[in-house]
Amino acid sequence: MNAIIEVRELRKRYKDVTAVDGVSFGVPEGICFGLLGPNGAGKTTTIEIMEGLIEPTAGEVLFRNRPIDRRFKEKVGIQFQHTALPEFITVQETLKLFSAFYPHPRPLKELVDICALEEIIDRDNRKLSGGQRQRLLLALAIIPQPELVFLDEPTTGLDPQARRNFWSLIERVRSEGTTVLLTTHYMDEAQLLCDQVAIMDQGRILEIDSPPSLLERHFEGVVVRLPNAGGAAGHDHSGLPADVKRNNGAIELTTTQLDDTFRRLLELGFNLDGFTIHKPNLEDLFIKLTGSSLRA
Repeated sequence: MNAIIEVRELRKRYKDVTAVDGVSFGVPEGICFGLLGPNGAGKTTTIEIMEGLIEPTAGEVLFRNRPIDRRFKEKVGIQFQHTALPEFITVQETLKLFSAFYPHPRPLKELVDICALEEIIDRDNRKLSGGQRQRLLLALAIIPQPELVFLDEPTTGLDPQARRNFWSLIERVRSEGTTVLLTTHYMDEAQLLCDQVAIMDQGRILEIDSPPSLLERHFEGVVVRLPNAGGAAGHDHSGLPADVKRNNGAIELTTTQLDDTFRRLLELGFNLDGFTIHKPNLEDLFIKLTGSSLRA
């Protein structure tokens, strides 16, 4: 699949700090691509270079195999993490104002429908909730009918229901064929929405692939935790098809043979009350790769 946007050997230095250190990757057209990393990883600087907001120290950004230029700016939409909306005007007036900036804006009715703005169309911007504000900002980003949309942590600070509603909007935008480049600190969000993710730390890309492929490559099996396995130290663990360790008084078993593991636990007389099963996720992967949390 052809890359709609590509970065090659991207570097950015600020005096003695290297924020981006030789980053190269491409974003296939039509997918949702996630750029993940903790604060200070370099992802915001990378995104801002890709958006054409700041100049790299070295390297290049290509949009459809050409250096970014005025044509690029007409083909992309951006939803910044922090955006000031005009005050004392309504949602409808805001949409009309921003539509006037583009030669071929998306019809107002489409914007309202896609971003579910009908109920707040006549509301003053100052009276919008967090979720309503983000829906309006997404509408502003897709006014030019972009081929590529940048979404910089669009659901930060939203309540769970507002986040889920916004996920539906992102999926709808993508269903139209628009490529989405997303940064987020929420791993459930990345795992649900993203076809590919790049995990970044200390200015470099550590891994890049689909979430299932990354997890399959780095983890085997699931972790079964037995919090009430009192006296388990006296049990014979040798017959269990799992790696066994103790953690704060509990027993943790890593296994690829879940049925056989539970059958053997029952045969050995383990207390299974309160057991949990944990399947490794993207946050587990990041901690494994860097030793730090994505929310750090």
